[in-house]
Amino acid sequence: MTEDEVDTPALLIDLDALEFNLDTMAAALAGTGTRLRAHAKTHKSPVIAHLQIARGAVGQCVQKVAEAEILAWAGVPDILVSNEVVGADKLARLAALARITHIAVCADDAGQVAALGRAAQEAGITLSVLVEIDVGAGRCGVSPGSPAVVLAQQIAAHPHLRFGGLQAYHGSAQHLRRHEQRHFAIKAAADDTRRTVEQLRQQGLECAIVGGAGTGTFALEAASGIFTEIQAGSYCFMDADYAANLADNGHPVHQFRHALFVLSTVMSAARPGVAVLDVGHKAVAIDSGLPQVWNRPGVTYVGASDEHGTLAITAGAATPRIGEKLRLVPGHCDPTVDRFDWYVGLRRGRVECLWPVAARGGIN
Repeated sequence: MTEDEVDTPALLIDLDALEFNLDTMAAALAGTGTRLRAHAKTHKSPVIAHLQIARGAVGQCVQKVAEAEILAWAGVPDILVSNEVVGADKLARLAALARITHIAVCADDAGQVAALGRAAQEAGITLSVLVEIDVGAGRCGVSPGSPAVVLAQQIAAHPHLRFGGLQAYHGSAQHLRRHEQRHFAIKAAADDTRRTVEQLRQQGLECAIVGGAGTGTFALEAASGIFTEIQAGSYCFMDADYAANLADNGHPVHQFRHALFVLSTVMSAARPGVAVLDVGHKAVAIDSGLPQVWNRPGVTYVGASDEHGTLAITAGAATPRIGEKLRLVPGHCDPTVDRFDWYVGLRRGRVECLWPVAARGGIN
């Protein structure tokens, strides 16, 4: 099947670009002493997880127990829930996964640690728990330093828990546009993390994992000398928002290629200078901006409703014809992926594979 024969809306992967991105990340981390634990909340796909592991990733991150279950059942051997898990039912499911894979989770509260201990004891397993520290994102995490040490000691003292290290992710730094902004934010995060690691060491607690970083800052964490694992996810696809980040020379960062697209069809061109696609809110996430039309100068996606996307055509640009297929680069790849059941993998214009978005809807 050719690309033009694919029904729309469809979620496309350019397989050459995907493989380039996976290889580029593996090469970027080689020799840094920092491992990749790729974030599966982006792709939600055991197929892609195994491609990353084949290139040296030590495992996967997820945000939800449901995502961990899908990956564990698919044979992913090492999974970190890089998030807090609350509720007896979820904790029982989490602990059960320790029978088929290596599973770890984060905590930032003494009550959470106690609940994790109960779930692990009931399951008859020992669960690895990382302390999450707030290194600037202002979301989850205890303060670096003494509060983190106290929580780590509580974990280490429980007979069914194991202190696994630190989770130190600075999420809000990922989309700071200027290189110097990202550099300043990650330097502060690394300093807080280094101080906490040293205080833990003074108490006899070693960090097997010091994890964090994302697609926007991973090179800075890898160069810091304190992070041991990088949790980048979006690099495998590259969305329009990450592509707007600037390098230290002031030009856009082009280390990775756009590999993920939403294929659309022009369904109306009834007004001059305007065309309408069959891709709206239900097929592409716009929380990080509207999608970009791929390789069509003068054609801009300017508005979305539930089932429609409106294009503006500048003077002199060719108006897309009814029935024409256009690729869109989503502004935010993660929630766009979660709108689809299948990836359509293309290589040089022809369909090579269909991969299920197996953890789609895994929000609990």
